[in-house]
Amino acid sequence: MTQTRGIANPAPAARGSALRGWLGVGAVTGATFTAVTSEMLPVGLLTPISDTLRVTEGAAGLSLTATGLVAALSAPLITAALGRTDRRLVLCALLAVLTLGNLGAAWSPNFAVMIGARVLIGLGIGGVWAIAASMAARLVPEKSIGPATSLVYSGVAVASVIGVPAGTYVGALAGWRAAFLVCAGLALVVLVAIAVLLPRLTVAQLVPLREVLRMTRRPQLRTALLVVAFLVTGHFAAYTYIRPLLEKVTGIGASTIGAVLLVYGIAGVIGNFSMGTVGVRGPRRTLITISIPLAVSVLLIPALGGSLWLAVVLMVAWGLSYGGVSVTTQNWAFAAAPDAREAASSLNAGVFNAAIALGALVGGRAADAFGISSAMWLGGALVLVALTIAAASRAPEAPELRR
Repeated sequence: MTQTRGIANPAPAARGSALRGWLGVGAVTGATFTAVTSEMLPVGLLTPISDTLRVTEGAAGLSLTATGLVAALSAPLITAALGRTDRRLVLCALLAVLTLGNLGAAWSPNFAVMIGARVLIGLGIGGVWAIAASMAARLVPEKSIGPATSLVYSGVAVASVIGVPAGTYVGALAGWRAAFLVCAGLALVVLVAIAVLLPRLTVAQLVPLREVLRMTRRPQLRTALLVVAFLVTGHFAAYTYIRPLLEKVTGIGASTIGAVLLVYGIAGVIGNFSMGTVGVRGPRRTLITISIPLAVSVLLIPALGGSLWLAVVLMVAWGLSYGGVSVTTQNWAFAAAPDAREAASSLNAGVFNAAIALGALVGGRAADAFGISSAMWLGGALVLVALTIAAASRAPEAPELRR
């Protein structure tokens, strides 16, 4: 099989000073945080969006499906189409697209316009996910590549668990449209930071689309992508509809839901940095560890969520478990293809976002057809499938983070 390398070794000029390099990594982390916050924002705003735009909650979940689907398709395509274009300019352009998409969502007079805006956001997300990790690896010394990559993907995890409650709070205080406006402003700020802090980052060797797709022939990478597909689909089949579930089962209002999601978010940050660190050395073992409490908490919350305190306990367990998913799955992909980081990253991003889209879709269909609790049961069952695949696989346990 032809081996590919997404990015050549960085020139000394690209390294810069240690401080400037880490500031650049911080800016790239800001880009992943902004992209995923933009993607996840409807989760905490599903009820008011559906009320304002006059659609069902299941239909409103399609705003997440559309974004994830476009991101899934665009991630490998953008990687192949970029050629040797300066990645700093590419990232600035992607953040500009995210800014426009969030402004369009905030302005949406109807659901069709909302979907169009969310398509723009999906384009931005797919590109950011595809190139962010490999950019970070060029900004720091060789010995710091692993921590820098983990930090960049912590932006994904932190956005998944902090961006949603933050958006919920803004929506409760000033309306759901204000939450999208804030996200547009954040994207603009990060765009400026990227332009100022990052050096020129060109690519010495191209990765054609056929080579990216050929990576799926590697058994260990296929296994990693399959685990991602079931685990993330299950999570989002449930998590997309957590607000209406808490409203109906626990009987709490918007402000209390924001507090519960904030607690979930704090737990998720802890889970990201604890499980994420362990996952660098053993991604398969870490994902098995993550999947068990994740499935249990998702399956139990419809039955035990009538008590606010039990709901909080289950949400904490859920957050701790899911917090380490994004960085651990990325480490598994890198371990399976250490010689082609950008290509592996784009495939992982594609499958991850397709799973987000599919999860929101199937969870919404289940919620509309059988009630909101069925979305949780479906999500938990899919996580158990991911657990079974991971337990039966022989995936690499020590990813090679060097080029």
